[in-house]
Amino acid sequence: MAGSKLVLEGRVSACCFLLGISVVGIPLLSALSFRFHWAEDVLGGLQSKAAIAAYIALCNGLLLLLYKGALYQVAVRAFFLGFAFGSGMLISFGHTTWTHFGWYMCSLSFFHYSEYLVTALINPRSLSLDSYLINHSLEYSVAAMSSWIEFAVEKFFFPDLKQLRWISVLGLLMVLFGDCLRKAAMLTAGSNFNHIVQNEKAQSHILVTSGVYSCFRHPSYVGWFYWSIGTQVLLCNPVCLIGYTLVSWRFFRERIEEEEMTLVHFFGQDYLDYKRRVPTGLPFISGTKTEP
Repeated sequence: MAGSKLVLEGRVSACCFLLGISVVGIPLLSALSFRFHWAEDVLGGLQSKAAIAAYIALCNGLLLLLYKGALYQVAVRAFFLGFAFGSGMLISFGHTTWTHFGWYMCSLSFFHYSEYLVTALINPRSLSLDSYLINHSLEYSVAAMSSWIEFAVEKFFFPDLKQLRWISVLGLLMVLFGDCLRKAAMLTAGSNFNHIVQNEKAQSHILVTSGVYSCFRHPSYVGWFYWSIGTQVLLCNPVCLIGYTLVSWRFFRERIEEEEMTLVHFFGQDYLDYKRRVPTGLPFISGTKTEP
């Protein structure tokens, strides 16, 4: 289970994530000064762009003064994820046709930031900049950019497609379910959770079968799977929805087979008994057939 004390890197990241979210204060200040209209003007006009650029520069300068080396790298990543979350909130509540993309920005930035924060809480020894999962892989980056391009292109040629609110709400619910399930799995596994598949059993490794692990053998993968395809439902991206589903399913099938071979080696008959009782949680994926 999660520890009771957040390490320094976790505390720094939390402060900087909140600092990034504070961008939502810009339209409020602008409204009080009667210089702009609300959020849509703050994100769109020339003066507003200059204000946001100055805000980013000021905050980055503050981070450079406060933190050095590795801590600055932690801080600046958390800040920009917080900034993306705050910008997503502004778009979500602004009177624009980009509302659903604002939901997506909040979902994406919070997913990556919470991966780091929960890792800092449950397994600080494995904590690194990679725990943000921002640079997960080239394929992951290409997939993300593809979804942005599809959204922009379809919004230009088929604007009504991006205004199907009930579909976007369904996608948002999938995103919330997936992220909550993944974080519940991380918190339940505690120090047994690691973003990197372990090939050697540590003395502290135990077979976790309680909580969400009593429902799914791989709840963190189930959560990530439904979170990823949920983002494309949210964006009403039919092409990327198909692509994300197929690619994610194949990735997790291979990942689960690889991981379960290691788990059988670690825990032997105990894992095989657990495997017979509890499904993987992902459709048409049964896991490894390796016996000890």
